[in-house]
Amino acid sequence: MITKAQITQFYKQGPIAIIGVSRQKKKFGYMAYTELRNKGISVIPVNPQATEIDGEKCYNSIGSLPDDVKNAVVITKKTTTLDVVKQLLEKGITNIWIQQGSDTREALDMARQQNANLIHGKCIIMFSEPLAGFHKFHRSLVKLFGGMPK
Repeated sequence: MITKAQITQFYKQGPIAIIGVSRQKKKFGYMAYTELRNKGISVIPVNPQATEIDGEKCYNSIGSLPDDVKNAVVITKKTTTLDVVKQLLEKGITNIWIQQGSDTREALDMARQQNANLIHGKCIIMFSEPLAGFHKFHRSLVKLFGGMPK
């Protein structure tokens, strides 16, 4: 079970690498990146096919990330999530948020075996403040039905 303390720890650990940032504005990876950045959260885009996203340097691999990055959000296709988690752990990044729809049993098991602060099954945007629009409504529904971490 994911706890509120885990989510708080995740946001306190410094810059957040967004693995799977898209250059396409309608894709979730792009929306998550811009939403978090617009809220003043330090985010670092990672996409092997881009050198920049919205004028910001984009890293082409997890291995090329600065050493002070200790957090990552994984927004990738399920077929690559296990490899991404393996690379994150090898880099020493142990605060890992696997976005809904990207998680696989193998990736979750690997992160747990390495004692990562693992968050999954939750939307990264729904836990970033301040919340507005659809995600605020979504959080209200989750709270109403008892699905918020405690």
